[in-house]
Amino acid sequence: MELGLGIHGEPGIQRSKVACADQVVNTMIDHMTNPSSQSHLLLNSGDSVVLCVNNLGALSCLEMAVVTRAALSTLEARGVVVARVMSGSFMTSLEMAGVSLSLMRVDPEVLRLFDAKTSAPAWPNLSSVCVSARQYTVEPPALRTWAQEGDAHSEGPLSPVMRSALQRISSALLDRQEELNALDRASGDGDCGNTHAQAARAIQEWLCIHVVPGCPGQLLSVLAGLVQEKMGGSSGGIYSLFLTAAAGHLTEGLSHAGAWANAVHAGTQAMMRYGGAEPGDRTMLDALCPAVDELLKVKAAPSGGEMAVLQAAVKAAELGAESTRDLTARAGRASYIAAERVTLPDPGAVAVAAILRAVLESLEEQS
Repeated sequence: MELGLGIHGEPGIQRSKVACADQVVNTMIDHMTNPSSQSHLLLNSGDSVVLCVNNLGALSCLEMAVVTRAALSTLEARGVVVARVMSGSFMTSLEMAGVSLSLMRVDPEVLRLFDAKTSAPAWPNLSSVCVSARQYTVEPPALRTWAQEGDAHSEGPLSPVMRSALQRISSALLDRQEELNALDRASGDGDCGNTHAQAARAIQEWLCIHVVPGCPGQLLSVLAGLVQEKMGGSSGGIYSLFLTAAAGHLTEGLSHAGAWANAVHAGTQAMMRYGGAEPGDRTMLDALCPAVDELLKVKAAPSGGEMAVLQAAVKAAELGAESTRDLTARAGRASYIAAERVTLPDPGAVAVAAILRAVLESLEEQS
């Protein structure tokens, strides 16, 4: 990127690697207020300014908002009062990906003139309210769950089992964070491990301050909201769909192995219905669907045979995940990459197999 590049391509004062908005804005304001610069603006703590953040042509509204916030924070950190801010497209060049900053020191009389209404079509007739000291971001309210509503909901016989399984799942995903990232770099944007780790940490934090409900369906509903809010990426939405659909099949009095199998099946169907992928498309479904086929066999299993069914389901998931290395991607980011370059297992499928393996190990440990 180039600092000071002219709107017609005139050379600027320095070139550097692309940096984050906070660093770029800080560099720009340093230069603009540096006394050694011929065109500097002398600014002291306590001065009031009007800030103009100009889109040179091709920045999105989101990028402009990020730069504007960075400029406000930088100036306020230096004790400068931002009396007014203009953010928009005021001087542009066709498809120019850049931004310019302008500062004008003001006094009450200049502000009175600045706030005067005008019929100039491109002038933003802003409200005459000081920008500094306004609160632009607030912490969202805490996610309320059934566990915060009182003592009507309490731990049940399954609560320690489910708590242990969640702890084991979280640890497994954190342990495999870099492995999942590496797999995703070969076929996507390289963040599969990070998003699963974010979900794992969110679950660990939730477990530290909440009682695990006795009803499995209630727990899955809570987890659905948690991953949707904290996990990020498309995976967060997909897992939330799965958990929400599964929750309806698990009530206080219906949590036997057959109900869990039905719940996982319902969650998988929801993922296919709303996600648009199918088995064979090289996604997490290629691990999940074979596991579901095995889990549904629990309904015909002899008494005490539930663990053997789960072991078979985990094995099927792991084989399904491994098989994705030979599949052609027809969904997700990997579908945009030449098939001959995608030779490793799908990271989402590997993550699903790891989750099921963690559940199995947790139950085996407690049996």
